[in-house]
Amino acid sequence: MVKYPWRPPLAPLFVPGNRSDRFAKAAASGTDAVILDLEDAVAADAKAAARRNVAVCTLDYASLIVRVNAPGSPWFGDDLEALARRPPAAVMLPKAESAGDVRRVAARLGPQTAVIALIETATGLSRLGEVLEAEGVACIAFGSVDFALDIGCVDSPEILAPVRMELVVKSRAAGLPPPIDGVTLALNDMEVISRDALRARRAGFGGKLAIHPRQIAAIRQAFHPSPEEIDWARKVMAFDHSGAGQVDGQMIDRPVMERAVRLLHHLRPAD
Repeated sequence: MVKYPWRPPLAPLFVPGNRSDRFAKAAASGTDAVILDLEDAVAADAKAAARRNVAVCTLDYASLIVRVNAPGSPWFGDDLEALARRPPAAVMLPKAESAGDVRRVAARLGPQTAVIALIETATGLSRLGEVLEAEGVACIAFGSVDFALDIGCVDSPEILAPVRMELVVKSRAAGLPPPIDGVTLALNDMEVISRDALRARRAGFGGKLAIHPRQIAAIRQAFHPSPEEIDWARKVMAFDHSGAGQVDGQMIDRPVMERAVRLLHHLRPAD
């Protein structure tokens, strides 16, 4: 499997491709990647205009993701042709349901473009193994809202927890980075977005999709170790590892020490 130097973003922000007036504002929001959307956020009669906006976008293509329309849609082929002239760092592939879907994108855009396979249907989940093994896929993301619609369930963290765990486990087994969790629809309730993002991090996700700039700070904070976690990790690393013992009432062994190492590894330089 090809390994990409591209690193999945922590809090990528969706922006409608037909709203070029929002591109620069999105880039300045604190996100680590902008997703220019050609799919759900753009009406059918605005698809061509959105595609043209993306083609002349002045944002740094090294941190740019473009979500194309789904395979089988009337716009998928035109999206790939437009992007082939100036491939972005990554393409998000909605309704990813087969290795062939991924390979078609990778073949047209080349190895310099990572493919993020968006799992948002029962078929996509049932074929997750082949999607993860497809040449070109760099990581997967969870389209939780569409997935819940597809299977006829409520989009709640409790109900979809088994699906999320399957995405995390199978990404790890395939040697790929942790997946990116789906969006939270609440735009103004920071408690909700913070809770959802923290739950995603604790479940093993590597980031979370954002649909509004107000969500960025809460997502980034949730995916950064808390002061209590940092303090615990430093105590563990300071422990005499030559023998058995405990820190804060917890037995210290190799997995515990490895968790402390990983927590400290994720600190920002300023910490």
